[in-house]
Amino acid sequence: MIQPVILKKLEALPKSLQTEVLHYIEFLSERYIEKASESEPQKQKRSGFGIWKGKIWMSDDFDAPLEDMKDYM
Repeated sequence: MIQPVILKKLEALPKSLQTEVLHYIEFLSERYIEKASESEPQKQKRSGFGIWKGKIWMSDDFDAPLEDMKDYM
């Protein structure tokens, strides 16, 4: 519904202003594409304490000496 109105008003403008309108439309299109790419959810990098919580486990005897290393201790 808005496109016919825009086209009618555009045709009433002189060619130099029609060119300016075209440049403005291109500017808006580029800006819209940039904002759309910025608004896409990006994966947040987490760092610090607790980032592996619940993802790894450690056995209870982790610090116990290994049988293979008895000769060296």
